[in-house]
Amino acid sequence: MKPVFRLAVVFLTLAVCGAVFFVVPPAEGLGNLVRIAFFHIPMAWMSVLAFVMSAWWSAAYLRRRDMRDDARSCVSARLGFLFVLLATASGAIFSKLTWGAYWNWDPRQTTIFILILIYGAYLTLRASVPEARRRAVISAVYSLFSCLTVPFLVFILPRLTFSLHPSPLLGGSGRVEMDPVMLAVLAAALADATLIYIWLLRRDSAAAKEESLHEE
Repeated sequence: MKPVFRLAVVFLTLAVCGAVFFVVPPAEGLGNLVRIAFFHIPMAWMSVLAFVMSAWWSAAYLRRRDMRDDARSCVSARLGFLFVLLATASGAIFSKLTWGAYWNWDPRQTTIFILILIYGAYLTLRASVPEARRRAVISAVYSLFSCLTVPFLVFILPRLTFSLHPSPLLGGSGRVEMDPVMLAVLAAALADATLIYIWLLRRDSAAAKEESLHEE
């Protein structure tokens, strides 16, 4: 990864953090607690993107049998697991401050817990298969099936029942009204999280590929 890219990511991260704490105004009904959303939403977004990309590279591996695709799929799943843990932790803090408990088994909390179990099992499965090629095939198939659950657990099932979880959209019941400043900072935070994902993915994929080739 080029130093210019790393410096740009660091600069954008600092700029986003500064904007969240010093530029974003309090939200009606939430006050300063709305600032948590500018970390929570990008982490949730990146977990979905990372899991989808893991499945994409899994499909690529099954088609081409290139260990580079397996390495990218593995690293993307690991990053997705990290991001979903961070999203869960930030959501739990928001839950404690607004609802009085870190965990309420709200529909979104329940489905995200299931997602953590699914991808925790993926990482455990990879660790339990010693032979690199066999591990790559089994992991790729598991990743493809796991990815099918992501849209249902993240976007569909939580909306089928009442949820305390606010939606970061304009207007409506249970939604956070965001002015143009908030929307601009949120867009910058999403872009920053995406660039961090790309940075970590490229950094770790090369090491994962070398490790797999060494095991063959």
